[in-house]
Amino acid sequence: MILGGFFWLAVVLWIWALIDIFRLSKSSYESPAPWLLLIIIFPILGSILFFQIGQKRMKESKRRFDPKFNQH
Repeated sequence: MILGGFFWLAVVLWIWALIDIFRLSKSSYESPAPWLLLIIIFPILGSILFFQIGQKRMKESKRRFDPKFNQH
């Protein structure tokens, strides 16, 4: 029963990480491909690493609209 609980916790963590990657990729310059690959190959470890490292990096690299059209 405890093992089943850990399994479902891992599945929820994995799905949450995938959703968060797609959500953050819309507002970030950083490519989500390396994180997706890591999470698919190593679901539990990849999810933990994404929440510890990747989520912060993707939030910090936000896209900014800063056109400089008429510079004389």
